[in-house]
Amino acid sequence: MKQVQHIASAQNERLKQLAKWLRHSRNRRECGVAVLEGIHLAKSFSSRQYVMEQVFIPEHRLQQTEVTAWLAESPIREQYIVSDNALSKISSLSDADDVICVIRLLESGTLPQTQDCVVLESVQDPGNVGTLLRSAAAAGVQHIVLSRDCADVWSPKVLRAGMGAHALLTLHTDTDLQHWVQQYRAARYATVLNEHAASLYTLSLREPCAWLFGNEGSGLSTELQQYTDKTVFIPMQIGVESLNVAMAATVCLFEQQRQRLALG
Repeated sequence: MKQVQHIASAQNERLKQLAKWLRHSRNRRECGVAVLEGIHLAKSFSSRQYVMEQVFIPEHRLQQTEVTAWLAESPIREQYIVSDNALSKISSLSDADDVICVIRLLESGTLPQTQDCVVLESVQDPGNVGTLLRSAAAAGVQHIVLSRDCADVWSPKVLRAGMGAHALLTLHTDTDLQHWVQQYRAARYATVLNEHAASLYTLSLREPCAWLFGNEGSGLSTELQQYTDKTVFIPMQIGVESLNVAMAATVCLFEQQRQRLALG
């Protein structure tokens, strides 16, 4: 049965714990949770297999149709009604007095062996990681494999940039990429700034493959490059700076999607 409690002060122990989860990835990992800021992000997870552990609702939002309908449909273990402005003291949202939901993270399961996937090595910017997740979900790629030193995929900044894409994906974090990539059995592609590589638009991308993308500054490591089947460049106008990693990934994934849609 759903528990409903009231919180009047930002000094409440539940809110203090919530603040730690919002600010520190270590606390989230230790407890196996993620924090969703905003009703729209929370709704994107509602129809998935995630357990809604806690939801914190500002009093003034209790009468809003969008919120009441979501609460009626969602299996939430603990529900807290929070005095107005208490959440604004800990949330990073610009519209800080919004619904905040704590979910239990799922086990990621077996790493892909032949399925489509996007592989991220040392991608540090949360906005890039979130955009990459959103593009992968939009292009129909389910598996995301991340190295141990990527930005925390469940951080509030990555969640906001992902716009709900997390709920559609299987996320494999803290992966030993060198070990895994040798076990992967489909084609492995990496983008490079080298016109002697294969043009993206000459590749046949109709079969499952892995796209490997590296750090914003240094690119994919030489250790991983040696395991790629083909290096790829994206043709651009002369004099144009290279695309950032999120944009390059988006171009590649949607060329893959275009080719597969053309098959009917």
